[in-house]
Amino acid sequence: MVSSTTSAVDPDAPSVFTYQEKDGAIWGDYVGDTVTFGRFVGTRTGDTIWVSFVHVLVADGSVVTGNGESELELTDDGRIRLVEHYEMHGLPQLSVCEETAAA
Repeated sequence: MVSSTTSAVDPDAPSVFTYQEKDGAIWGDYVGDTVTFGRFVGTRTGDTIWVSFVHVLVADGSVVTGNGESELELTDDGRIRLVEHYEMHGLPQLSVCEETAAA
């Protein structure tokens, strides 16, 4: 994750997402920054991903659920960028995640 309107992203230890896809079905998990762990499941149609998610917050152990839609883009160097629109705390939110460079 490189940016989020929900919380400040720690550039040295951002949340890290792992996505998997088969036949248009999407699933995965995430961990780090303000989240102890999270899971998501959804679908991809063209350049749009729709997911339902659940995660647990580091701060107080509360469980957060929601839905989101992401648009797939390519960075200038060819990596995948997800521009995620979702609702949290009753307000629209925006996050940006970028594929890490291959090691």
